[in-house]
Amino acid sequence: MAEKADSINKRLATLENLGEATVVAEQIFGMVGNSTFFSELNREDVGKLASFMQVYRARPGEIIIQEGDPGDYMLLLIQGQVDIFKKGRRGDELHMTLVLPGMTIGEMSMIDGEPRFATCVAKEPSIFAVLTRDNMVKIVLDQPKLGAKILIKLVTLLSQRLRQTSQKLLDYMVR
Repeated sequence: MAEKADSINKRLATLENLGEATVVAEQIFGMVGNSTFFSELNREDVGKLASFMQVYRARPGEIIIQEGDPGDYMLLLIQGQVDIFKKGRRGDELHMTLVLPGMTIGEMSMIDGEPRFATCVAKEPSIFAVLTRDNMVKIVLDQPKLGAKILIKLVTLLSQRLRQTSQKLLDYMVR
């Protein structure tokens, strides 16, 4: 477990740590209308959640998440843009999507502890808040109502993404 945490800390250690997310809680709350993840959280919920998160800054071109790395945290993009790449069969990097403020990254590894599925690279100066699995467990234990809201949002978000991916696969198969 300590080896896993060291690997996580190595990736984040390459980025500028701006401190506890409570300093950007109002900015996060301002995203409520633009973010499906935060759509049902009130100001108090966001403040509590922010106290369990750290904020980081990445420069353009910096890798935030590396495909294949262990990972047990997710990110909320507060400012900037992040490109998501996946290695193709021939080792080439395929651009999957662009992440904008209010969107989250890395939920799958936070939940299942599996290696990162894709690489996330800051396209421009980016600021994001990090929620670790350990802190998610603390939220569930210390703030059960907030924990339930977050878990429901995570499950809903992952379900929506699975549906979108399944539809894309079906569209591809019937061509």
